[in-house]
Amino acid sequence: MTVNLPTNLLRSFVAIVDAGSMLSATEQVFVTQSALSLQIRKLEELVNQTLFKREGRRLVLTPAGELLLTYARRLLDMHDEAVIAVSSKDVAGPVRVGMVQDFADTILAGALGRFAERYPNARVFARVAGTAELLTMLERRQLDIAIGFDAADAPRAVRTAPMTWYGDADLAQQDVVPLAVLEKPCRFRDAAIAALEAAGVRYRISVETPNLSTLRAAVQARLGIA
Repeated sequence: MTVNLPTNLLRSFVAIVDAGSMLSATEQVFVTQSALSLQIRKLEELVNQTLFKREGRRLVLTPAGELLLTYARRLLDMHDEAVIAVSSKDVAGPVRVGMVQDFADTILAGALGRFAERYPNARVFARVAGTAELLTMLERRQLDIAIGFDAADAPRAVRTAPMTWYGDADLAQQDVVPLAVLEKPCRFRDAAIAALEAAGVRYRISVETPNLSTLRAAVQARLGIA
């Protein structure tokens, strides 16, 4: 008998491999962890092979899983290519976009609104996080597009812009300049510290936060410059 492998099972299988765990893969395929486990069990029944084995807390592919992974990627690529080719350019989703908070605060609402007008049937997954996390999700195929910050000479840079200081100018005249910074990793934090050290200016970190709105509030409250 011919065995048909549903693409949703193959997609979940590949998602687990790319994400590194079932828990992480749930954000990519939009099902619960228990449902994902059932999908893999069904796939194993269809191919009559065990696809994963546990090594401590890690899920590791069996030889059969390694072999299926190669075919699964090829099948899904062909499937998605076929859908795009015959779907008259409509998008049903999900569309997964990630961006840093700087852009989320300024362009996300407008971009999502225009996208919804053009593709009313699409499902959108939006993630706001730091650039490092977004790039990791992009590499794991948990995002379709990510907008973040990189070095000015990065090959994938689409636009460059100068950095500037923000805050009360009087604070910059103090013997020890107070800084308001985001938590590491942050290119703006690194650039600010490097600029002050290169100029021989003493500084102290007066505010450190993971949140951009908190950083803005600290600058407006004259707690530091950024």
